[in-house]
Amino acid sequence: MKDIAAPYEELKRRYMTGWKTWNVNSILSYVYMPYGLTLSLCLKEYKNGGYLREVLIGRQGPDAERVFPGAHSGDYTQARVQWRGLDFTVETASKEERLVILIQPLACQPYPAMIVLETGFLWNLSGQVQGDTRVLTACCGGKNLAIRSVGTLPKEDPNLPAMNKWLPLAFKEPVIFYTGDEMSPDELFAFVKDKREAYCARWETEDKTVGSLYEAIMCGVNWNTIYDAKNKRIISPVSRIWSVGAGGYVLFCWDSYFVSLLASLFDHDLAYANLIEITAEKTLAGFIPNLTYGTGQQSLDRSQTPVGSAMALAVYRITNDLWPLNHLYSDLLEWNTWFYNHRMHPSGALGWGSNPFESVYGNKWEVDGVNNRFGAALESGLDNSPMYDNIPFDKEKHMLCLEDVGLTGLFILDCRALEQISDLIGDKKNAQVLRKRREKVEKGLEELWNEEQGFYFNRRTDTGEFSQVLSPTNFYALFSRQIPRERLKRIEAYYFDPEVFYGDWMIPSVMRCHPAFQEQDYWRGRIWAPLNFLVYLALQGHNMLSMQHDLASKSKSLFLKEWLEYRHIHENYSAITGEGCDKKNSDRFYHWGALLAIIWLMECGEVPPIMN
Repeated sequence: MKDIAAPYEELKRRYMTGWKTWNVNSILSYVYMPYGLTLSLCLKEYKNGGYLREVLIGRQGPDAERVFPGAHSGDYTQARVQWRGLDFTVETASKEERLVILIQPLACQPYPAMIVLETGFLWNLSGQVQGDTRVLTACCGGKNLAIRSVGTLPKEDPNLPAMNKWLPLAFKEPVIFYTGDEMSPDELFAFVKDKREAYCARWETEDKTVGSLYEAIMCGVNWNTIYDAKNKRIISPVSRIWSVGAGGYVLFCWDSYFVSLLASLFDHDLAYANLIEITAEKTLAGFIPNLTYGTGQQSLDRSQTPVGSAMALAVYRITNDLWPLNHLYSDLLEWNTWFYNHRMHPSGALGWGSNPFESVYGNKWEVDGVNNRFGAALESGLDNSPMYDNIPFDKEKHMLCLEDVGLTGLFILDCRALEQISDLIGDKKNAQVLRKRREKVEKGLEELWNEEQGFYFNRRTDTGEFSQVLSPTNFYALFSRQIPRERLKRIEAYYFDPEVFYGDWMIPSVMRCHPAFQEQDYWRGRIWAPLNFLVYLALQGHNMLSMQHDLASKSKSLFLKEWLEYRHIHENYSAITGEGCDKKNSDRFYHWGALLAIIWLMECGEVPPIMN
């Protein structure tokens, strides 16, 4: 019997070599894999005596470093950092054991700061570093690797909070740290220049906007990719700031499936790794959990938006590699079955829920919301959405008393994707099972059509009334291909109605006429890239070209607004101003914001349609 895990094990062996930025705690920490040898850039300033050891993108606060993330292609990176009046760029270029780090000051303090290259070994791996202030020698993996510096030595200052050997240089001119055999300064500059030019050439496209969007997607994913030593795997969590606060990493369900698609545009192996690792978090109950923390904690009461099969199929459409689908198929099928058995109302429509379980860690997210309304809202992914305000929760059925258009449409999408995957891998029996499930749920969706108002509405199961609170998830009904064509114009009218959704910045997470819209707080009115993306996918195949193009164009404009100015990829954006930085609870470098970019690439034909 063929080992379906073998290709992935080979992928990991191949991928986990060379210099990587996989230390979650700092983007200026460079790890030589698989040995864990780490070279971390730090900064000692003398105006106030501060020491900057760890650099993260999007950290907030009056004394926080400010990072402008630049290139990141694996073998070439670039970033600009500002901190306490200091301003500098860092470029790295690598090939095999060679790493060159070029630091160029743009603004200095009166008394020169000190650039410090701290060495060490991550993840409790073994190794030694010895040497003096000019050359260190690291012993790892049974061989020695020289670590060298080029620049002016500063005055001696042993009062650094470093606990391992370091190399110091004065922060007043361009300086270089590098590994391997000795090279001249000219050779080192040329090495970096060659990698820089190769990176720039990669994005030279006839349409400069398309090139910028591709680059942004790569940067958003690569700067957030880290190594999870406990499970010996490569993952791309939503952001480093989220991960540092969660015991080393946090994997959210739908976020991780989305990043797989983003990664597939430039790195197939990274796409496969993320698909496989989030699916491997499947619980004993048979669902992919809302979250998994580095502490080991999982949300055992709830799953989250079922987009895994669709994203796995989307990656296949780009890469044409069948082995990842074979690897994932049985787990994705079990997840589909879990939703069918545990989140379906008698009508055939689905609704969100939260099941009881015994807390293991005592964490807030193991207690708050379990088997109640808030937990069900968390399962939807739309944590504080007004759609779920004051909706009763049935503690016996462990579900909201609400038939949900969004989940019903997403389950139809999941079935359609799994049907196509079943055909690809030759599982005709389950293809028929999935088709019957889809047909039953499509009948349930039909119950949510409001003929008088001309739209699909969530419906209360306790009163039978349609909920008048609308969000972009109501458009997920369009994942069904059974919608009569005469309804499409009526559905489209809701999108273009300025009292409901339409405006300069699209799509708000709740209709503009709802009181919560003005709050612009998280899912209460702000724009979220995954909502835009899923609505766009739902439109494909219905020939609603005006709405489809408008959404793609507005998504592109929204994304480029802060990307071009600040190099930010936001967790969410204001639906009033288009800004992301106006709210502290909008992470500045959250990779799924780049879904706004991929929408435009799909509209331009750069990315193939997911569904046949």
